[in-house]
Amino acid sequence: MKVEESAVLVTGAAGFIGSHLTSRLVESGARVRAFVRYTSDGHLGNLKYLEPFPENLEIVFGDLRNPGAVSRAMKDTDMVFHLASVVSIPYSYINPREYFESNVFSILNILEAAKTLETSAIIHTSTSEVYGTAETVPMPETHPLKGQSPYSASKIGADMVAMSYFRSFESPVVTVRPFNTYGPRQSERAVIPTIILQALQGVAILLGDTRPTRDFNYVDDTVSGMIAAANKSEKIHGEVINLGTGVEVNIQDAANKILELVDSDARVIFNAAKVRPSKSEVRRLCADATKAKKLLKWEPKIPLEEGLRKTIEWYKENSLRLQGLDSYV
Repeated sequence: MKVEESAVLVTGAAGFIGSHLTSRLVESGARVRAFVRYTSDGHLGNLKYLEPFPENLEIVFGDLRNPGAVSRAMKDTDMVFHLASVVSIPYSYINPREYFESNVFSILNILEAAKTLETSAIIHTSTSEVYGTAETVPMPETHPLKGQSPYSASKIGADMVAMSYFRSFESPVVTVRPFNTYGPRQSERAVIPTIILQALQGVAILLGDTRPTRDFNYVDDTVSGMIAAANKSEKIHGEVINLGTGVEVNIQDAANKILELVDSDARVIFNAAKVRPSKSEVRRLCADATKAKKLLKWEPKIPLEEGLRKTIEWYKENSLRLQGLDSYV
C-alpha cells in the first residue's frame, strides 16, 4: 500500500524532522495521525508552522512509554513512522535514564501493538551516532555500532529491539538511519542552527571542537528517504538503510560557508563548555548510501550550499518564533 493511500501514524510529529514528514504526508493525501508528547499547555512544537491546519491531520497527545496510549494511537492506522526520541547528546550525560526509558521502550511498545493490530509497516528512525567515529569511510550499514554517549547507546538499544522483533516475530519493521539532518525548524541546540543564529546576530560564533566531520543531509531529502522506505516496505522488512550524502564536511568549513552566505565577518571562537568528553566525541561521520540507492531508488538532491541558503532564509524569517520547541524530534 502506498503512503498516500494509507492511514499513517507519525510519532515525534512535533519535532524537526517529524513536522516536515507530517507536512509532506498531509500534502500527499495520506490520513495522518500525529502523536505529540503531552504537555499541560497542549504545545504543538513545530506543527504550529502547518498553517492553515490541515483537515486530514489528527493530533493525539500522550507518552510513548505508555503501552495503552501507543496501542490506541496506532488503532485503525496502516503504518507507523517512528521518529520520537530524546535527542540532545549533552543532556544524555546528565540524565541517561530518561534516554533509555524513552528511546527503547517507545519502539518496544510500538512493535508489541503492531503484533495485535497487524500493522503493515513500521519505519523506525535510527541515527548515524550509533556508529561512533568512522572506522571506514564511507560507512556502510555493516559498520560496527559503538555507543559513545548515553544517547547513542539508547538508540543502539532501540535498533536492536526493532531487529529482534523482525527476527522473532517477522514484524514489518524497516530501520532508516539518517546522517546529520539539518534545515528549517531545527532546534538551535544543533550545530547548523547554532552557527546560523549567531551569524545573523553578528556576534562571535561560539563552538566546541570544529575538527569533527559530519555528513549533512537537508531535511527534505531525509523525508523523501523515509517515504521511499515506507513505499517499498513490503519488500525490505528487516533492512537497515543509511540516508546520507556520502560527503563529509568539518564543522569549521560549515561555519565558514554559513558566514560567507550571511555575509558576516564574525569569528569562530572556541568554547570549552561545548566540548564533549574526549572518548565520547564522534570524530568522523560519512554515509555509504549505496543501499538506499539500490533498494529505495533514493539519492539526496539538495547540495549543502543550497540547503544552507534555504535554512538561513527560514531562520531570518522565524528567529522570534523559536522558543519552546519540543525536544522530541
